[in-house]
Amino acid sequence: MSEASEPTNQPPTEQPDRSIKSELKKRAKAAEKEKKAAEKAAKQQELAAQQAAAEADYAAEFYGTLPLHQSQSRPRQPRVDIASLPSRDGETVLLRARIHNSRAQGSKMVFLNLRQRIESVQALMIVAPEKVSKQMVKWAAGLATESIVLVEGVVKKSPEIIKSATVGTVEVEVSKLFLISGVEARLPFTVEDADRTEAEIEASGDQFNRVLLDTRLNNRVIDLRSQTNQAIFKIQAAVGDLFRQFLHSHGFLEIHSPKLQGAATESGASVFKVSYFKGGAFLAQSPQLAKQMAIAADFERVYEIGPVFRAEDSNTHRHLTEFMGLDLEMTIEEHYHEVMEMLDGLFLSIFHGLRDKYQKEIDVVNKQFPAEEFKWREGPEGTLKLSFKEAVDLLVEDGVAREELDDINTENEKRLGRIVRAKYETDYYIIDKFPMELRPFYTMPDPTDPTLSNSYDFFMRGEEILSGAQRIHDPKLLEQQMRDKGIEPESMRGYLDGFRLGCSPHGGGGIGLERVLMLFLKLNNIRRASLFPRDPKRLEP
Repeated sequence: MSEASEPTNQPPTEQPDRSIKSELKKRAKAAEKEKKAAEKAAKQQELAAQQAAAEADYAAEFYGTLPLHQSQSRPRQPRVDIASLPSRDGETVLLRARIHNSRAQGSKMVFLNLRQRIESVQALMIVAPEKVSKQMVKWAAGLATESIVLVEGVVKKSPEIIKSATVGTVEVEVSKLFLISGVEARLPFTVEDADRTEAEIEASGDQFNRVLLDTRLNNRVIDLRSQTNQAIFKIQAAVGDLFRQFLHSHGFLEIHSPKLQGAATESGASVFKVSYFKGGAFLAQSPQLAKQMAIAADFERVYEIGPVFRAEDSNTHRHLTEFMGLDLEMTIEEHYHEVMEMLDGLFLSIFHGLRDKYQKEIDVVNKQFPAEEFKWREGPEGTLKLSFKEAVDLLVEDGVAREELDDINTENEKRLGRIVRAKYETDYYIIDKFPMELRPFYTMPDPTDPTLSNSYDFFMRGEEILSGAQRIHDPKLLEQQMRDKGIEPESMRGYLDGFRLGCSPHGGGGIGLERVLMLFLKLNNIRRASLFPRDPKRLEP
C-alpha cells in the first residue's frame, strides 16, 4: 500500500463550525425579517380592510349595466312618459330615456337631461347615505351622451322653471339608474347641436357646431332623434291620418296598387326601367291607371297612400325620385268641379286638424325653422280659385312678359304665390283650366275650347302640391290622346280594356306628402320632410 493512501491521525480544524454558525445567524435574520414583513402586510391588509369598509359601495345594487336584453323576464313594472311628469309630483316613477346631456358638480352631484322623443326633463342625482354613493354619482357622470337608461326616482316640483328641458316645472331625484344600451361609436354630431337654431349659432359667434343638411342626411339615424325631426314626422303621420279620416267619412275605399308596371303611366322620359325576368318593367310613376281601372270596376270612390317613382334628374329643393303619394279618384255625377271641391274640402280638413291637434309639434318645428303661420281662407268666400288665364294676368300685371307664360315655371309660381298672399291674404289657392298641351294623355279636354283642359292644380306658399283633372273615360278619345302623346295604345291594352267595357265619368288628383309637409311648415327643402330621402344623388342611407 503506498504512503498516499495511509490514513491521517491529525485533529479536525474549526472551519466547519464557523460556517454553520454563520448560516444559522443568516437564517435567523431572514426569519425575523419575514416575520416583520408579515406583520407589516397584516397591518396593511387590516388598514385596507378598514378603509374599504369605510368606503363600501352601499349603492352597488342601485346602478350599473343591465344584462343584454333578451326578454329574460317580464315583471310588468309600470313605466311613465316624461310628458306625464308634471301631474306626478311626489310619486316614485320608472322611465326609460336617452341621456341628452349631463353635468357633474363635484363628486357628490350630477345633473342628467333625459329625453323621450320631443320631451325632456332634468334629473338630479345627489350622494345620500345608504341610497346614493359617490361611486354611483361618478358612474352616472361618465355615461355617454345618447345612452339609453332606465331611471327610477321621485318627481319633485322645481323651485324655478328649468329652461333646458321641455318639462320645466318638475325634476326627477334619481335613486336608481341602469344602462340599457350604451354608445359604442363616436357621434358625428350631438342631438343638441342638431336642434340648434341658426340664430343661436350666430349669437354664439359660431362656438356651436352648425350641422349641415348633407351631414344630417349621411347620419340620418342620429339626426332623426332631434326634437325638431320627432315633431316633423309626427306631423307627417298626422297628415296621412287626416287624409284617411276625411276620405273614409266621404265613402272612399282604400286600395293598394302594384308598383311594377308593364308601361309608363306619365311619360317615358321620367320612368325607371327595371329588369323583370327575361323582359323589362317600370316603377309606377303614380297609381293613376289602377285608380281609373278601379272606377271602371264600380268602386266609385278610391284612394291610396303609397310610393311614387319619378326618374327626373332634378336636384332642386322640392324634387325627389321617390316620394309618398296621396292619391284619390271618384266618379263624377255632373261636373268635374265636384272632384275639385272634394279635394278642397280634404285640404281644409287637414289644415284645421293640424292646427287644432298638433300646435305643440308645429311650435317645436317653428323654433328651428321660423316661419309666418300658414294662412288659408276661412270665411264664407271660400278658397281662392283662379283660372290659368287669370293667374297669367296677375303675373303680367306684376311685370312678367306674357310670352314667357305659356307654362308657369317654378320662379313664376313662387312670384304668383307672393302676389296672391299680398292681394288675397292666403297661402293656399287653386288654379283651374290648364292648357291641354301641359297635361297627361288621360286628361279630359274642355268642352268648348279644345286647347284647354278640365284640370286643376292646388298650391301652398306659391308651390304646386296637387295636380288633378277629369279623366277621359271614352276609349276612342283615350286612344287618340295616347297616340298624340307618343304612346302606343297596344302597350296599355289592359288599361284600355276597362274603358271599352264601359266606365263612369271620373276625376281625381295626386298629392305629394313630403311637399305638403315642407310647405306647411316652411322647411325650405323637401329632404327634411322625407324620412330617408331619395334624389338623383342619394340612395343611402
